[in-house]
Amino acid sequence: MTGMELAKAYYETYGKQMLEEEFPKYVNRIAVGLAGEGSECFGFDDAISRDHDFGPSFCMWLTKEDYQVISEDLRRAYNMLPKDFYGYPPRKEEPYGGERVGVLCIDDFFCRQIGRGDAEFTLMGWLSLPETRLATVTNGQVFTDPLGQFTAIREKLLAFYPEDVRLKKMAARAAIMGQAGQYNYARCMRRGETVAAQYALSQFVINTISMVFLLNRRYMPYYKWMHRGMLTLPLLGEEVGGLLKELVENGVSMNAWEGLEISSEPQALNSADRNVLLIEQICRLIADELRRESLSSETNSFLTHHGISIMSRIRDPKIRSLHLMEG
Repeated sequence: MTGMELAKAYYETYGKQMLEEEFPKYVNRIAVGLAGEGSECFGFDDAISRDHDFGPSFCMWLTKEDYQVISEDLRRAYNMLPKDFYGYPPRKEEPYGGERVGVLCIDDFFCRQIGRGDAEFTLMGWLSLPETRLATVTNGQVFTDPLGQFTAIREKLLAFYPEDVRLKKMAARAAIMGQAGQYNYARCMRRGETVAAQYALSQFVINTISMVFLLNRRYMPYYKWMHRGMLTLPLLGEEVGGLLKELVENGVSMNAWEGLEISSEPQALNSADRNVLLIEQICRLIADELRRESLSSETNSFLTHHGISIMSRIRDPKIRSLHLMEG
């Protein structure tokens, strides 16, 4: 049983009755579900996940006004529910994890992750929001929300970034993919700077995954789950994800660069290094998709140039005037 299935069964078996019998005046004002921090909220939990922050539990989100009135009584009632359920032991909380389940204030839940409880952001505000935080507040499931306030905020966020913000982020991802992957990885390897080359690969991987999420209009989860989440995306998810897996598992090797002069044709592709070919293959796939969606008019596969082309499609002058790699 997954953490989400366990949470829903636990609510339906014990939580629903507790709310109806002990809080009849508020039962139609409380949103219940499981969302936020934790692999079970993304649906990626497994046997390894069960050593912390896993067990029978669910979230109850209250308005600020209701939270001030009933939070203590509701928390007390929630803590009185049976701790063992369906053969699973009580939830083991990590001391630094914060309040992830139980009684939560709607404003606090969103403010903790994205700085506002109403999701009313300016374009620059949207631009500064980390994708991973947005993924955290929009993941999981809402089992019931009679009042609708919690769901309305989530739906506003799930509508995704305003288009100018999405374009700016895509331009930045394209620029860094080109700079770190297509340009600097090979230069570092020519110099024998394997640590710098590995870092360039890491930057390429992170920005590639983010680019694929942006193309799919989905928020990228935090680093532990970004690749796994990418594999579920319909557009380029599995194809690019597979190439990235091979790229990462290759690591870096100086064997393919032995005998090359540092100053000899620095921009020429070294086809002896499989990583170089994988990077180019990934960048061609991204470039083809950008052209297909009319997001770029560049004809080559160097993604930094595509980033500049994407920038020209941004309408807001302030966003368009930002540095290419900002966002």
